[in-house]
Amino acid sequence: MHDEKGPGPAPAPEPPPLFDQAFAADPYPAYAWLREHAPVRWTTLPSGVEAWLVTRYDDARRTLADPRLSKSPRHHSERSAHGKGKVGIPGERSANLMTHLLNIDPPDHTRLRRLVSTAFTPRRVAAFAPRVQELADRLVDGFAGRGEADLIHAYAFPLPIYAICDLLGVPSEDQDDFRTWAGMMLHQPGSPRGGVGRAVKRMRGYLAELIHRKRETLAAEGGGDDLISGLIRASDHGEHLTENEAAAMAFILLFAGFETTVNLIGNGTYTLLRHPAERARLQGAVAAGDTGMLDAAVEELLRYDGPVELATWRFATEPLTVGGQRIAEGDPVLVVLAAADRDPERFADPDTLDLARRDNQHLGYGHGIHYCLGAPLARLEGRTALATLLRRLPDLRLAADPEELRWRGGLIMRGLRTLPVEFTPAPSDPASPV
Repeated sequence: MHDEKGPGPAPAPEPPPLFDQAFAADPYPAYAWLREHAPVRWTTLPSGVEAWLVTRYDDARRTLADPRLSKSPRHHSERSAHGKGKVGIPGERSANLMTHLLNIDPPDHTRLRRLVSTAFTPRRVAAFAPRVQELADRLVDGFAGRGEADLIHAYAFPLPIYAICDLLGVPSEDQDDFRTWAGMMLHQPGSPRGGVGRAVKRMRGYLAELIHRKRETLAAEGGGDDLISGLIRASDHGEHLTENEAAAMAFILLFAGFETTVNLIGNGTYTLLRHPAERARLQGAVAAGDTGMLDAAVEELLRYDGPVELATWRFATEPLTVGGQRIAEGDPVLVVLAAADRDPERFADPDTLDLARRDNQHLGYGHGIHYCLGAPLARLEGRTALATLLRRLPDLRLAADPEELRWRGGLIMRGLRTLPVEFTPAPSDPASPV
């Protein structure tokens, strides 16, 4: 007589592919699997660097605010990978631009953040609103009569570039150079080839020269209320801001201040076009001047398919535990904001777009001391850009099969390469701003 054996334990489910083309188009099913089966998972990234991916909302929120996780790559245990620049912004190391807010901890982070925080106060951002509306209308004027456009190239990309250049104090005659360099960094259609590193070095050289020119102007005339002039004044009044720090700060404000908003406008518009009922709901609110609905809609678009997929790099300064998983000193940790913001333990029906969602404490702009400094400006630009499109091009529609669209490569940001649209040609006669 033989003992009968019952079925053994079910084999562990296979993880879905990460970082391939299908994942880039729609990462949310894979993130749902990770949240359920491996909420803190050791993963090999496309660059070859290994890191922990944190995918549940509660774990993510705690991790973003944990002081034991440093922003400085010098804490990375893989010195060779760090040395090759695989855990930062491409080109920043060779251009001597490492000392910015995304790479430093307190007390230097506290000091530098304080210097630029005045540029993003609600009052300062509100005062900038007419300029953002002017930019949005001018850009729509450029393509409204054609009945078709690539909204990334013609609208979502240039609007935040020109806006952040104005805020930094880049002269208007130089702003097209910045647009070219930024296009090289994002591999925009029509941009010259040459790589991200070359664009970063050109920006670095220009910013150093601009800082020098503005310092001379301030010494002679004392004028200028732009952000770079403010950084120079702070440095000259004992805040100990080095030239490298000033250039790195201007660079990261430019870099972080445009790419996130490009993706907010692009992803947001694409999401609205894929959800006609919600889009019609928002269009009616815009027509009625309902700014509350517009504000809520931008927050939901940030949660549903936001511009930042993973928070920037963090490195354990000591052994710690996240979500029950032990993490060694020196290990890189990446918080997956896109996964956390679809966590059903935190958001009701998280895969449903609800532009009037009330309980919406998403992590789209981070959490803790590294919460995105430019979030108020990005929200203003997103609101203005979306409302202007809905008001001026009411029958806007996607001009390509969604499966034909391609998402930009990269680990941190999430954004479309192109967004072809069609609409009834419209006159260059903007109505009053929303």
